[in-house]
Amino acid sequence: MRMYGFLKASWLMDRRDRVYKVMLHETRREGTFAYLYHSPDALFSSSGLRCPTLEDAREDWDGRLDPRGWISIEDPLPDCRHESPLPVRVKGRDRGAPQWGHYERLQDGEWKDFTP
Repeated sequence: MRMYGFLKASWLMDRRDRVYKVMLHETRREGTFAYLYHSPDALFSSSGLRCPTLEDAREDWDGRLDPRGWISIEDPLPDCRHESPLPVRVKGRDRGAPQWGHYERLQDGEWKDFTP
C-alpha cells in the first residue's frame, strides 16, 4: 500500500534541502518507508526514512500535509521503482540485465523509453 501527500509548507530537512512531498510505502517484508521529494513534481525521491510502522509514519506527517491530505495509489508493479507514482523501471531489469540510469515507463500497455 502506498500513499503520498504534499506538504502545506516545505520542510527544511538540512541546511540546503527542502522537502515538498512525502510518500509512505508499507511492504510485507521490508517494513514501512517514507520517501521524501525535494521538488513537488519529482518522480523519484531524494531520500527516504525507514519507519517502525505505517501508523508511526502517518503520525509524523499528518499535520504537515496540505488540505488534499493523503492520496492513495496502487503498489508498484514488479521491477518498478517503489517511490515513483508512475510505473517506471530500470530498463532491462525485468531480464536480469539492468541498464542503470536508463528507464522505461508503462504507457498504453507497452514499456517505452522514458527520461524523468
